[in-house]
Amino acid sequence: MAESTVPQPVAGWGRPALDLSGADWQSGSRGVGGVEIAFVEGFVAMRNGERPDGPSLVFAPREWRKFVLGTRGGRFGLT
Repeated sequence: MAESTVPQPVAGWGRPALDLSGADWQSGSRGVGGVEIAFVEGFVAMRNGERPDGPSLVFAPREWRKFVLGTRGGRFGLT
């Protein structure tokens, strides 16, 4: 996944203010609910599928990779 080359207005914590209203959200392999992700303008957004109107986390590609590898490696105590 390539870094975004489109200048983005910055939201909190140096994150781009992405428009997620038309994002194509994908749920995990276990079905509806739980975590959903969307790929938007070179970034990865993650939200709680049971509360789609709630906040979303936005990751740069490098951060997303570290998060996924850490999760797979048991770093966060998730099963």
